[in-house]
Amino acid sequence: MSRIGKMPVAIPNNVKVEINQNIVSVEGPKGKLSEKFSPLMDIARDKEEIIVKRSSDEKFNRALHGTTRALIANMIKGVSDGFQKELEIIGVGYSAKMEGKKLVMKLGFSHLVEYVPSDIVKLEVKKTKNFEVIISSPSKQEVGQAACEIRKFCPPNAYKGKGIRYKGEYIKLKPGKTAATGAAGAA
Repeated sequence: MSRIGKMPVAIPNNVKVEINQNIVSVEGPKGKLSEKFSPLMDIARDKEEIIVKRSSDEKFNRALHGTTRALIANMIKGVSDGFQKELEIIGVGYSAKMEGKKLVMKLGFSHLVEYVPSDIVKLEVKKTKNFEVIISSPSKQEVGQAACEIRKFCPPNAYKGKGIRYKGEYIKLKPGKTAATGAAGAA
């Protein structure tokens, strides 16, 4: 049996959970989420816990068992605490600002780059040493998707290190042409 799947999911006091066949709806202080799961999984509520059981011991059902339980746990954590990712914009002349719900960035192109998030994602820009974009939402998948889409506009450069990166991400810089030719010329 799946070690993750067999663990019950605790429901906090400030979260309401509704299970209708295989549709799980969760509502809490941070928002509301609803997800439809596979009919191969039996999802039931037992007092203040959600229990996920599988119908058979086939390989696909075993894989789906832990995944279903983890998704439900993430939904409950999202509506009670929320999820958040931080991006850093590093580079001379690179900047970001909010215009309403839209994120507008200067990334060294001849034009401004605009990003409009989905309805449940909230963006915030902070100016410290570099510009930081804080992405928050009750949905873990939406936070990751938004961070990936924003980072894709200008991924970190392998030579100078400028671009958009996750906060705390380490980029190993490559040596430039002068370092490569200088070492070859000396040999």
